[in-house]
Amino acid sequence: MTAPKYKRILLKLSGEALMGSDVYGINQEVVGGIVSEIKSVVDLGVEIGIVIGGGNIFRGIAGASAGMDRAAADYMGMLATVMNAMALADALRQVGVVARVQSALNIEQVVEPYIRGKAIRYLEMGRVVIFGAGTGNPFFTTDTAAALRGAEIGAQIVLKATKVDGIYSSDPKIDKDAVRFEKISFNEAIAQNFAVMDATAFALCRDQKLPINVFSIFKAGALKRIVMGEAEGTMVYC
Repeated sequence: MTAPKYKRILLKLSGEALMGSDVYGINQEVVGGIVSEIKSVVDLGVEIGIVIGGGNIFRGIAGASAGMDRAAADYMGMLATVMNAMALADALRQVGVVARVQSALNIEQVVEPYIRGKAIRYLEMGRVVIFGAGTGNPFFTTDTAAALRGAEIGAQIVLKATKVDGIYSSDPKIDKDAVRFEKISFNEAIAQNFAVMDATAFALCRDQKLPINVFSIFKAGALKRIVMGEAEGTMVYC
């Protein structure tokens, strides 16, 4: 059997991905499908770190736009990501995958604090490590947290899982003539202000020479194909 191209990856999941067609919360059927995709890669011996968003429960920027203090709203959003991380870890446990949740905020009665060396040790033991609470700081997105954690754990690539199968020249839901890029440089992605990730995350990955692959988590087998080195979605490169 061909060996995977990547030994260690950082998977970025949005909170909205957990909703499915629901308007709020966690859809267990959708989570089950995502877990199945993750398990298929774990079974290959690939080490997986995961950063998860919280938009299905609370988005800090949305709270701020409604008049809340931005820092307070962002901390609430961080707590939402911890809830999602716990739900994902439990779903992985149910299919026989051992997962650990580490939080950038100290809530040790519930989950472990983020400790880089411990996270790397878990990965080496074959456990999935789910990073909650973003960077632990307001004003930073979970995309930036994914770039940061990916660099910290020595991931070879960041896989940005979305509802769309890559980066397009324009919104494919609106523009039928939108074209999907197979590859695009970090500088081009930043210059064109593609909304798939924020500029801080793009810049951090660029500076660390950490490629990003944007793909659809709902496309069966896509995650595994990327790990095996097949073309899937859009590759953002240095």
